[in-house]
Amino acid sequence: MYARASLRCCFRDDLPRSASQDPPGASLLTHGTGIPRAAFSGAAGCCRRCRAHGCAGESRSSASPWQPLPLLPWPSCMVWVPLRSTRTDRRAPLRAPTTCCTTMSLEWLMDWSWSLDGLRDFIATGIQSFRDCDATALAAVACLLVLFVWYCYHVGREQPRAYAPVNALMQSAEANGVQNGYVYCHSPECVRCTHHDGLNQKLYHNLQEYAKRYSWSGMGRIHKGIREQGRYLNSRPSIQKPEVFFLPDLPTMPYFSRDAQKHDVELLERNFQTILCEFETLYKAFSNCSLPQGWKMNSTPSGEWFTFYLVNQGMCVPRNCRRCPRTYRLLGSLRTCIGNNVFGNACISVLSPGTVIAEHYGPTNIRIRCHLGLKTPSNCELVVGGEPQCWAEGRCLLFDDSFLHTAFHEGSPEEGPRVVFMVDLWHPNVAAAERQALDFIFAPGR
Repeated sequence: MYARASLRCCFRDDLPRSASQDPPGASLLTHGTGIPRAAFSGAAGCCRRCRAHGCAGESRSSASPWQPLPLLPWPSCMVWVPLRSTRTDRRAPLRAPTTCCTTMSLEWLMDWSWSLDGLRDFIATGIQSFRDCDATALAAVACLLVLFVWYCYHVGREQPRAYAPVNALMQSAEANGVQNGYVYCHSPECVRCTHHDGLNQKLYHNLQEYAKRYSWSGMGRIHKGIREQGRYLNSRPSIQKPEVFFLPDLPTMPYFSRDAQKHDVELLERNFQTILCEFETLYKAFSNCSLPQGWKMNSTPSGEWFTFYLVNQGMCVPRNCRRCPRTYRLLGSLRTCIGNNVFGNACISVLSPGTVIAEHYGPTNIRIRCHLGLKTPSNCELVVGGEPQCWAEGRCLLFDDSFLHTAFHEGSPEEGPRVVFMVDLWHPNVAAAERQALDFIFAPGR
């Protein structure tokens, strides 16, 4: 409702006003002073403050029926203040005076007064709130805000690279050592492929370089693992013995449930048919030559084991990704896929009938390996840590390959090969800060 001015004190009214004429739910206050109706006394109806300024009561003025007292300041005019309001705009129609001109003047005057008073109260409240705040607390909050912005800038400036388009990768394929579509590591200092006495010193140097750029926060386990890497690798039980890097205090188990990386598992299983179709297109080339372009043959005691890498040791294989574009794009949708350090791989693995893979250990325990079954004949098994498991078409099998593991296909030739899509995912108990640091420490070629 409109804040309504009482013209009893500041303006002379022709007719005295009684309390019965007040709007329901309103209380008469002096504008800017908060004097209630109880402060008024006398038949004239003037307030004590008005009498102190020389108000003569309800006497008429010969000059005008609406005349302010010359000695009464403007802030002492009285307004109607609503106690309850059923309207959302806080404005009510102004009571119409006797003439149209007077109505327009009062409406403009009251609206202008209400706006100025609201602005004045808002500014006064803001100044008082600022004065009430402790300067030390404000300085601490400002410092924390600056540190947070600085941290976000430095962390976001060098985020791990995303999967680049295949066309861009093709331009530098030969420079990266791509042979027959497969990436071979030629770096003599690669921590994934070389084993020497200075490995721990190199890892610690990489960790120090990372901490200088970012922070030591959250690096406790990595620092502990690098400092005591030799003891960890030499004293580990024979059932789990990673060859390159062991991160301490991670839960160890041969197999993981699907809930360990639920999002990525469900995404892979929903795209089972897409990956299978692209594999069948690739596999047709085996009828033309012994080893088609892009495939790699691995050494086994018996049989044949072929792999078709899209990502090998953290490096994309451009020609292979071009031949499986939908599967390659799918890798970019996985939340926990390792694609920026030497422990990350993604490939199609094919075991021909009669093949046995020798028992071996993986390089690290910071990852879990995911097998999506594409073709799973009978008499095929995966054994991890002495526990056998079978693949199923369209289903994912998660395991820790830092445990001693093997696989074999003892089915008949008529059943065809065993085919899985293999991708390395982060161990669920490796924190985000640790993942970023490990990507930096074990970057390809570092």
